[in-house]
Amino acid sequence: MKHTLSVLVENNPGVLSKVSGLFSRRGYNIESLVVSATEEPSLSRMTIVVDGDDKIIEQVTKQLHKLIDVIKVQDVTSQETVDRQLLLIRVAADNKTKTEIIQLMDIFRARVVDIGQKSLTIEATGDEAKIQAIIKSLKPFKIKELAKTGTISMLRSN
Repeated sequence: MKHTLSVLVENNPGVLSKVSGLFSRRGYNIESLVVSATEEPSLSRMTIVVDGDDKIIEQVTKQLHKLIDVIKVQDVTSQETVDRQLLLIRVAADNKTKTEIIQLMDIFRARVVDIGQKSLTIEATGDEAKIQAIIKSLKPFKIKELAKTGTISMLRSN
């Protein structure tokens, strides 16, 4: 089962290495890892998606708490959250297919951010299912390049 961990850490050099090293030393694979500063510049939030059962996640959480730079660890998997990923994707497009691709992306509320003579670059945000649906819908047009973030997650308001 996939678990999403929200980890608040000191914004110090080497913290990312310590946290990711904890996972690799124990043989756990990180599916996605996103790190950025928070509203407080001295703190960063790591959103880590990891595959494992509850026992593995409990062990990882205990180990994370032992790291000196870690302030708070939350497994937000079973809580109400807003989850998003960002996708940038370049697809082959000639004059005939550009309109078709743009109309298709309107369905997903994605937007074209660059138009070349032989390609379109599209930006989209959404949950993992939406991002995968966009990728699948663009495969017939020949994907030239793809980059996407991991999942970021925030608890919903009460």
